[in-house]
Amino acid sequence: MTQSATEAQPKARKNKLSSGFFRFVLTRFLLIIPTVFILVTIVFFVMRATGDPISAALGGRLTPEELQKRIHAAGYDRPLIVQYIDYLGGLLHGDLGTTLTDNQKVSSILVHYGSATFELAFLALIVALIVGIGLGRIAAHKRDHAADAGIRTFAILCYATPVFFLGLILKLIFAIWLNVLPASGRSSLGSEMQFSRLVSPTGFYIIDAIQLGDMSVLLDVLRHAVLPALALGLLTAGVFIRLVRTNVIATYNSGYVETARSRGVSEKRLLNKHAWKPALIPIITVMGMQIALMLAGAVLTETTFEWKGLGFMLSQYLKARDFVAVQGIVILIAIIVAVVNFIVDVIAALVDPRVRY
Repeated sequence: MTQSATEAQPKARKNKLSSGFFRFVLTRFLLIIPTVFILVTIVFFVMRATGDPISAALGGRLTPEELQKRIHAAGYDRPLIVQYIDYLGGLLHGDLGTTLTDNQKVSSILVHYGSATFELAFLALIVALIVGIGLGRIAAHKRDHAADAGIRTFAILCYATPVFFLGLILKLIFAIWLNVLPASGRSSLGSEMQFSRLVSPTGFYIIDAIQLGDMSVLLDVLRHAVLPALALGLLTAGVFIRLVRTNVIATYNSGYVETARSRGVSEKRLLNKHAWKPALIPIITVMGMQIALMLAGAVLTETTFEWKGLGFMLSQYLKARDFVAVQGIVILIAIIVAVVNFIVDVIAALVDPRVRY
């Protein structure tokens, strides 16, 4: 075989790998469209199952004549399929409708309160990764010892305890008994007044506090975030602990690790160099689903801690039976979950090439 033919083989293999990866990414990206379409359709018809949104939100507070005028003006007396087509047309133009109870654009509500939910989810994910991966590695290293049993019990408690109940316990211990952390809100009144000075606030209080350059405001924001992030993060940490422990132990028992052990490689090096990276793959794969569950848990967490994000507003609009607002918030969460799962799939394909096929 000539030298040029020998050099061409790795190049062809690399091109084949690249084309397979990009084909995988394109396929996963295109799947977002039907996924979001199906979710939008389900949410629309479920919201209409109890009748038109105006009757649900304002029925009993308006006279029958005024109610019919509002229904006709909003177009809710038209055939359902016509309303559905109009709603899809509005979505394509970024119009999610107007809330019935406070007459605000749903899109403005999503922008205003979405940053609070994303900030909470990000902080909770950091808690989940630090606690889940850290304790999972210790449990795998101390398998069948007292530390392993204690960590597994802790993981079960984290996963099985309802997030609102865990939030109430954390508030009772740290906000009432010990009085070291605030019980509710995203910041104190003084910090809120400081944020009002910003010309272009982001809505992410940590970033806005850094923009202010005031360390006391940043510490105040972080203190308010500790309990909500713990309550939401520990729920997912319980899953990560079990995943890390199970997969690290499985990798420990694999052939190539046994070979490395027979060559005298230390247990610490086996964990860090040989068993750890392969155990990450299932965690990355499951992370997308856990983030979706985290967003669902944000509704109860934000309500428990009066953290004014999308979850908190969703609960308020559900109480008011404002289905237009509920519909918009649920659709946004569905789109976020679909996009996050796409990103996780791409990361998993980069880490493990077998995912692409």
